[in-house]
Amino acid sequence: MVNPFVEINKTDAADKELIAEAVKGNQASLEKLIYRHQAWIFNIALRMVFYPQEAEDVTQEVLIKIITKLSSFRGDSSFRTWAYRIVVNHVLNMKKSKGEKVHADNFGKYWQDIENTPDNELPHQSDYSVEMNTIVNEVKVSCMTGMLLCLNREQRLVYVLGVIFQVTDKVAAEILDITRENYRKKLSRARKDMFNFMHDKCGLMDKNNPCKCDKKTKALIDCGYVNPDKMLFNISYVHSVESVIELKTRQLDEIIEDRCGELFRENPFQDPPDFVANLRKMLEQKEFREIFNFTN
Repeated sequence: MVNPFVEINKTDAADKELIAEAVKGNQASLEKLIYRHQAWIFNIALRMVFYPQEAEDVTQEVLIKIITKLSSFRGDSSFRTWAYRIVVNHVLNMKKSKGEKVHADNFGKYWQDIENTPDNELPHQSDYSVEMNTIVNEVKVSCMTGMLLCLNREQRLVYVLGVIFQVTDKVAAEILDITRENYRKKLSRARKDMFNFMHDKCGLMDKNNPCKCDKKTKALIDCGYVNPDKMLFNISYVHSVESVIELKTRQLDEIIEDRCGELFRENPFQDPPDFVANLRKMLEQKEFREIFNFTN
């Protein structure tokens, strides 16, 4: 899997070749272009909205925008910059997601909800067909994804890019269309807000902290927040974020706050559904074929 966010852009030349063929009407080239970027768009969307089904909808909406605007791409910037600005504008301006309604951008309320969730011993493994370690990991990832939604949208996006995906200030500033200094300020604020919440509460940060994933598991199953038979975050767990980002921004790792980032990078980088299969039906419609003059 090629990371599109590395500073030396490994995807741009290949992307431009595919775009040139796609705008000539080559549907196969367009599909290859989608395959190259759909996982990254989906994983950004997932961390912006919480629920995978909503992330699928957001990803498909973004891909449709990219496809329909592709003929306007002139190559003045890299395709990465052009395409991910579309992603950024969409996720910052989309309607409020179900996840955002549940996890309002408020760390205080989120902690109150956690405190109100009783501690229990883990349920008996015999009651579930799924390994208990997998269920506890679902609790962990669900809770951490909920933490992200306590950041406002701009902070959340900056945190996802800068801390979780380790995008450099140069690349992130280009995508967000802001100065590098402004990006660094926004990233610093988001990092501090996340650290201030996690450092004295989350047991993943310090085993002496009050909140433990395994202690909350039974209550979260009982209230329906976690469903062992229909897990949200472990179904397609093949990679961790750490394993796919390639680039390590070491200067950030020297800051104590980045222990939070390490935890988020251990979370799944989820394989997306096959958006090409879904979009192919749309691409086969007469109106779209006329736009792109598809011949194969």
